[in-house]
Amino acid sequence: MKLHASDTQKYQTVTGYDAAGVEINAQRYNYSLIVMPELAPRAWDAPTFESITEEHFLQIGADSPDVVILGTGERQRFIHPRLTAALTMRRIGVECMDSQAACRTYNILMGEGRKVTLALIIPPQGESAA
Repeated sequence: MKLHASDTQKYQTVTGYDAAGVEINAQRYNYSLIVMPELAPRAWDAPTFESITEEHFLQIGADSPDVVILGTGERQRFIHPRLTAALTMRRIGVECMDSQAACRTYNILMGEGRKVTLALIIPPQGESAA
């Protein structure tokens, strides 16, 4: 069996994370964002868990991922099913986890070639992710 080193540079990989932000391919982001393997990270207008609406998930659904990993900050919180109903009806899974676990899970699924979206809530500096 021949093994090849995978070329992950063309993919968006989480390379670091702390309470104030995330690094994607060693570039720092200090605001909420959407990350997909083959698209550049983009800002996500969801600065807090409480600010999330159905529209936020419709925005994610436009990319037609297989699964959405929602990073909810320093601790795991669960989103109300009515907010993700449009994704569920399209058989797009949504998993909620603390942001560090979300980053690790995204990297694993991305490495497996899955069409995964990482949606990270990163509160503005000075605010807590409660």
